[in-house]
Amino acid sequence: MSDAALAVFRAWELPVWLTASIVLTGVIYVRGWIVIRRSRPQQFGIDQLGFFFAGLVVLWLSIASPMDGFADTMLTAHMIEHLMLMSVIPPLLLLGLPAVPLLRGLPRTVVKFVAAPLIRARPLRRFSHWLVTPLVGFLAMNIAFLGWHVPAAYDFALEHEFWHDVEHICFLLTSILFWHCIIRPWPTKSGRRDWDVIVYILMAESINTLLCAFLAFCGRPVYQFYFTTTNPFGMAAVEDQTLGAVIMWVLGSFAFMIPAMGITIELLSGNRRPLTRHR
Repeated sequence: MSDAALAVFRAWELPVWLTASIVLTGVIYVRGWIVIRRSRPQQFGIDQLGFFFAGLVVLWLSIASPMDGFADTMLTAHMIEHLMLMSVIPPLLLLGLPAVPLLRGLPRTVVKFVAAPLIRARPLRRFSHWLVTPLVGFLAMNIAFLGWHVPAAYDFALEHEFWHDVEHICFLLTSILFWHCIIRPWPTKSGRRDWDVIVYILMAESINTLLCAFLAFCGRPVYQFYFTTTNPFGMAAVEDQTLGAVIMWVLGSFAFMIPAMGITIELLSGNRRPLTRHR
């Protein structure tokens, strides 16, 4: 292992507050999962628990482990980090059907005096319903995706830790909105799937493809930040960029195409059930 790679590991420090927040989220979910499982044992099985915790683990690995340090020194690691934040973590968390377990897992005083008044507020409810419409989810995720990959914004985020965190939050939250429209986790009204969801997925995949193809084939380094750092594996900037783009292209396409194929099979078979069962 190169000295530069070892330096990344040596510079890494456990982000205590971030790690504690992820652990606390897991504890709240488990507490609520145990409660709701008593009345809905088939809907909230080990699968949902596993999905949600897998999402939390991948979240920690992407932004709290040494991978985040490698993302500061090589584009390939940064693209993998973005891929996990946008295409891996959101589906896993949503497949855990998190809304009700997280609510039921909160202390009663918090539910009574904070959560319940917010849930009963009609303007907030209308706003939340608007947020999870397909148009909003699609635009939010793809504007964030393209916007933060503009060279000036990308370099600025890497140069300023606070804005790097904001970038990650944007990717995660907007991608949750996007994937929510596909997975439709309970207690969301599911309705019936139709071919428009396939168009929704394929349009997002085409945007990912266009950006990754540009980065892979432009033949020049796009992001100047990586000229100021030492690549831990000795790769030239353009090689690092090409590899990162190809990984984001291939794995990102899989993340979109797998659910698209599954939904297509459902539609062709006449079975238009949602991805997650609602009882």
